[in-house]
Amino acid sequence: MHGVATVIASIPAPSVRQISLGPFDIRLYALCLLGGVAVATWLTMRRWTARGGDPDLVFEVALWSVLAGILGGRLYHVITSWDQLGDEWYAPLAIWEGGLGIWGGVLAGVLTGAYITHRRGESVFAMMDAAAPGILIAQGIGRLGNYFNQELYGSPTDLPWGLEVALGFRPDGQELISTYHPTFLYEMLWNFAGAALIIWLGHHYRLKAPGVFCLYVAIYSLGRIFWEQLRVDPSKEFLGQRLNFYVALVLLIGAAIAFVWSQRRAADEPGDRGSPGLPRRAGGSRARPAKRG
Repeated sequence: MHGVATVIASIPAPSVRQISLGPFDIRLYALCLLGGVAVATWLTMRRWTARGGDPDLVFEVALWSVLAGILGGRLYHVITSWDQLGDEWYAPLAIWEGGLGIWGGVLAGVLTGAYITHRRGESVFAMMDAAAPGILIAQGIGRLGNYFNQELYGSPTDLPWGLEVALGFRPDGQELISTYHPTFLYEMLWNFAGAALIIWLGHHYRLKAPGVFCLYVAIYSLGRIFWEQLRVDPSKEFLGQRLNFYVALVLLIGAAIAFVWSQRRAADEPGDRGSPGLPRRAGGSRARPAKRG
């Protein structure tokens, strides 16, 4: 009876994985990624324009950063999980099947966005702070794609919110176990809460840039350390821990150090003290705020 109640209360396995529109099959995984990008772009634009910045720059940064992020995320996955790819010749490119390493995606996206922002004569650190909450939210929305792909879930559990996994997607040797920790849900809720927290902190404290971005990296990495203890998908391991555990640990420590540095350094860029950044004019000089009568 207890087992029946548990199954009824569990999160059901997704009934669909893709939507068919004529001859085209659209993966729900891809739609989740696009949804995350749209929300992140909108939020970053609002935060950037509140600093006095040009919204068109956000569109440009988003376009190239997303493309670079997809390439970087896939490259990270291919390098660290080569043995998990299929046998098809196109397997390294098959992102519609899942397999985007968040570390590679964020690194490539941030570096690309920083380059474009710098070339336009704007503050890279201010743009990083404007984008940080949106990136975290986008990662959370993107995790829904893992649900539809039935991947990256955690260890078996009989908790009421356990995730049902279809037979063909269960780990080898666990075919008789039907419910697992929904790590995608844990990460999604953590990311949304983390984004709300850093937005609140940015509004109530005069954080020098890129302090908000450092908090984003630290918050996500802290959660990732926990999720890595639950996940059961194949991964390279060292000293009994998964590879991404060590990546998250290093990034958590690095982000904490960078946050302290950012708050102690001299304020020499717009937005360093939490005030709206001053956009540059075409000639490279900064626009001055209008005097109030």
